Amino acid sequence: MPDLTQLALYFAAALLLAVTPGPGIFYVAARTLAGGRAEGVASSLGTGLGGMVHVLAGSLGVSAVVLTSAELFTALKLVGAAYLVWIGFRTIQAARKDASAAATGGTAASPIGPRRAFREGVLVEALNPKTAAFFLAFVPQFVEPAAGPVALQFMVLGCVSVALNTLADVVVAFAAGGIRDGAAARPALIRRLREGSGAAMIALGVGLALAKRPTG
Repeated sequence: MPDLTQLALYFAAALLLAVTPGPGIFYVAARTLAGGRAEGVASSLGTGLGGMVHVLAGSLGVSAVVLTSAELFTALKLVGAAYLVWIGFRTIQAARKDASAAATGGTAASPIGPRRAFREGVLVEALNPKTAAFFLAFVPQFVEPAAGPVALQFMVLGCVSVALNTLADVVVAFAAGGIRDGAAARPALIRRLREGSGAAMIALGVGLALAKRPTG
């Protein structure tokens, strides 16, 4: 394994990247504002597991194959983008349906719940080839071929990065949950928060669809 100095540098760099706002943080915030703190935390854990899929794939060389193939990269990103857009539209529809039900005395739709939020988080992250590109670009900079098996080093360093990302996402989920709880007495604001969250997910999906395959 890399020496302690190299590990400390990696940890600092990974921590900085983890707390830098990006698509993952925005997705978790949107999910929390749409469904509450429990769904946000579950989604954070789901994206963490999805990130581990990319770490494993990267250590085995699968990610490199996907990023090398324009067809595979495009297919994966379009599936992931379509899934995000679908979740966003469903979130907006649920917000409007619940608002209409409240106005007419009907029954509001049931929340998706932590389990489903967890599964969605896994799929959102696992279907994002940009995450694979990140790990392949970032982790190898700290791998020391002379210090042991490269695949094992990639796995360990990747796990550290995923853990830090997940921790940052959980903090965001709690913060966004506080915002949602503060708006609980204002149904109109909750509806706008949920619709805005759905729109954010759609925007993330469109951004993923437009992502270009890394070259070089």
